[in-house]
Amino acid sequence: MLISYGSTILEGAWLTLMLALSSVAVAIFLGLLGAAFRLSPIKWLALLGETYATVVRGIPDLVLILLIFYGGQDMVNRVAPMFGYDQYIDINPFIAGVFTMGFIFGAYLSETFRGAFMAIPKGQSEAGAAYGMSGMQVFFRVLVPQMIRFAIPGFTNNWLVLTKATALISVVGLQDMMFKAKSAADATREPFTFYLAVAALYLVLTSVSLLALRFIEKRYSVGTKVADL
Repeated sequence: MLISYGSTILEGAWLTLMLALSSVAVAIFLGLLGAAFRLSPIKWLALLGETYATVVRGIPDLVLILLIFYGGQDMVNRVAPMFGYDQYIDINPFIAGVFTMGFIFGAYLSETFRGAFMAIPKGQSEAGAAYGMSGMQVFFRVLVPQMIRFAIPGFTNNWLVLTKATALISVVGLQDMMFKAKSAADATREPFTFYLAVAALYLVLTSVSLLALRFIEKRYSVGTKVADL
C-alpha cells in the first residue's frame, strides 16, 4: 500500500519543505524587525515589539492558524465589497500557511535575535559610529554579521519546531505530506503505515537540517574562541 501512495506522499513532502523554507524567510524578516523594535530607544516601538512577541508566544499555534486563516478570509470578504469587488475571495492555503507560520515564528525569532544582539559588546556599534557609519550601516555591516553567530543555536531550535509545526497547516486544506498521508490512511484503513512513513520523512528532514545548521555554526565560530579569550 505504501508503494502505491509513495509518489503522492513525496509530492506532499516537497510542498512541506517549500512551506517551511518560505515561512522561515518571513519569520526571519519579522524576527529581525521585532528585535529591532524591542531594542529601540523609542518607547512605543519597544512596546509594539514586546506586545507582538508576548501575545503570539502566549497563544497555541493551532488556534492562531485557524484564527488567521478563517478570520482573515472572512475579513477580506467583508472588506472587498467596500472597494467594489463582490466575488468571494478564497485564500490560497499555501500562501496563508506561509504568512501564518512566518508570523508565529517571527515572534519566537525576535526573542532569539534580541538576545543575540544583546550579546554583542556595545563598543562594536560605537566603533562603527566612530568610523562615520550611519545607524543602518552599523546595524547591517557590524551588528548583524556578529549576531548570526550568537543566534544560530536558538535559530536551529526554532527551525526544527517550525518544520514539525507545518503539519498543522493541513487542517486548512493544504495538501502537504500530512494531508496526503491522512487521505491514504482513510482510503486504505492503514493509518499506522502512512503516519509512520510521514514521521520518518519529518525525522529525515529535521536531521539533515540539524547537520547543516551545525556545520554553519562551526563555520561562524572559526577563530572566535581565541578572540573571546
